[in-house]
Amino acid sequence: MDDPLVTKAREFARRAHAGQTRKYTGEPYAEHPERVAATLAQLGFGPEVQAAALLHDVVEDTGATDLELRGLFGDRVADLVAMVTDASRPSDGNRAARKALDRAHIAEADADGQSIKAADMIDNMRSIFRHDPAFGRVYAAEKDALLAVMARAHGPGRRGRGRARLVAAWAARARHRALRRAARRNGAD
Repeated sequence: MDDPLVTKAREFARRAHAGQTRKYTGEPYAEHPERVAATLAQLGFGPEVQAAALLHDVVEDTGATDLELRGLFGDRVADLVAMVTDASRPSDGNRAARKALDRAHIAEADADGQSIKAADMIDNMRSIFRHDPAFGRVYAAEKDALLAVMARAHGPGRRGRGRARLVAAWAARARHRALRRAARRNGAD
């Protein structure tokens, strides 16, 4: 049975993402944050982290606001969502410039925020490598740089580094598996 906070976040995310679909699969968008939250639940993260995982794209991709999340879910959940919401905007320059801004932003996130980001990367990698291996190589390089920033941010003496490293290691493992599958598919063509 879900914690009431997780249930409330799940319902909010489903409503906020209603009508949105994933780029490659056409599946309802809300299935993506569900998988992100499930990954974190499997690793033992608590209700606030799971709720934030369910809500991680609502400020970026819907009409939901930070203030609204604070009122409904509390400061901690809203802070976690803010940590993983992209800081860059299209007006900030080319893709490389925007990704550099986003890396700097996630470097400031705590271990829970970075774990949400890593779980998000895991789910995105699976879809991207399955449906667009060429872009997958670009995406993987960007995420390698992001994982390096995250690993540095949670070096010796930083609270929560164990779980954040575990999630980052899991993300790296998923990336390498996806690369191998893509290489096998491309070799078979």
